[in-house]
Amino acid sequence: MAASVQIDGYCDDQFEAVRTAFRHNFEALGEIGASFALVRNGEIVVNLWGGYADAARKRRWKHDTVVNVWSTTKGVAAVCFAMVIERGLAAYDDRVAKFWPEFGANGKEGITIAQLLSHQAGLCGFKEPITIADVLDQEKAEGLLADQAPLWSPGSKCGYHAITFGPLINGLFKRIEGRTLGRFLNEEISASHGLNISIGLPDARAHHAADLIAPPALSSSDTAPSPSPEQLVALANPVLDPSEAHTAAWRRAELPSANGFADAIGLAKLYGMLAHQGKLGHSQMLSQATIDKASSVRIEDTDLVLGLPVRWAAGFLCNTQNVYGDRPESFGHSGWGGSFAFADPERGLGVAYVMNAMGQNLVGDPRTLSLIDAMLKSMSR
Repeated sequence: MAASVQIDGYCDDQFEAVRTAFRHNFEALGEIGASFALVRNGEIVVNLWGGYADAARKRRWKHDTVVNVWSTTKGVAAVCFAMVIERGLAAYDDRVAKFWPEFGANGKEGITIAQLLSHQAGLCGFKEPITIADVLDQEKAEGLLADQAPLWSPGSKCGYHAITFGPLINGLFKRIEGRTLGRFLNEEISASHGLNISIGLPDARAHHAADLIAPPALSSSDTAPSPSPEQLVALANPVLDPSEAHTAAWRRAELPSANGFADAIGLAKLYGMLAHQGKLGHSQMLSQATIDKASSVRIEDTDLVLGLPVRWAAGFLCNTQNVYGDRPESFGHSGWGGSFAFADPERGLGVAYVMNAMGQNLVGDPRTLSLIDAMLKSMSR
């Protein structure tokens, strides 16, 4: 068992079991640095952090430490899209080609915004070999995907758009709203409400970032040991190494599928808004009607890329196999290595966890299971 670690922050007495589980993750489950937060009906009831921001254990994890949260970024992008829908600039049933005519090429003219957000577009990967530099070149990635024919009949199946979700959603968003999704996030949400969430990481904030610490040889292709064609293009073209998140090119790019940087309290407040009638502080960010549309199941099937039963909403993963607690109406998104953020509307909860020690479980990371179980037990008292 590892030596006891310093845990900082606030924890309401009702959730002392969460603090215990958070500490146990360090002492027995290999945690290095992490934060966990819980917002209930707009009020912070848990905001914990501890450990170290680097493998050498020289830099302590602080209250404002952020880390690359990989696909947990997708849920943040979904919130931005919901705000565009709320403002009447588009509708989930609109066709993507209405705003992005070039996208309609090669059999994609009927794809709707909802289908794109729920991984039904058949564009889960690039058909031609590409590099990380190509992925981070927004204009090039947009052009390749706009011209590409879908891998399946759009709307008939779902296949997780692990990386391509980023250029697709950003390309569409800026054609609807005028700003890139990252700029919108900063100006309309993060800066306005003091949330430590960004897509990409400005150089001026680089010192706030924790280093990701991955098991030896972990890569994106590890999730598909016997890959299907869909898995090959989605997870192995290009193969993504976790260390990419430390590069200046990655941090300066804007990839709403995978390069969000956040702390747990910022994500918990954002999802707390979704679970609290769209209220963030004193601001009404979204109507309940728009939240309901954003979180409604768009397809329920076995995902062609993940190989798991899923229920996709408009950018969110609806609770399946109790990954987000025990309520079927909970929804959120998780990231490679273990991070997650979700809303439990029935209980009015926004929940988030971020860390730098990447686990290898696609689902069922013991650290996340422990934290969610402790939270639920605390609520049942």
